[in-house]
Amino acid sequence: MGRRRGIMSHQLKEELAKELGFYDVVKEEGWGGIKARDAGNMVKRAIELAEKQLANKNQI
Repeated sequence: MGRRRGIMSHQLKEELAKELGFYDVVKEEGWGGIKARDAGNMVKRAIELAEKQLANKNQI
């Protein structure tokens, strides 16, 4: 079975990791080195950004 393609772009994940303060772990250990809580917070933040973007789009 092939690898699943991620929904979030690599750039977005890096930006979120920097914003949430665990990018240094990603640089040193890769994405597998982050805590489950950090991954959850990253997904939560990505959803918040997507909802905000969608709300702004619907106001036009």
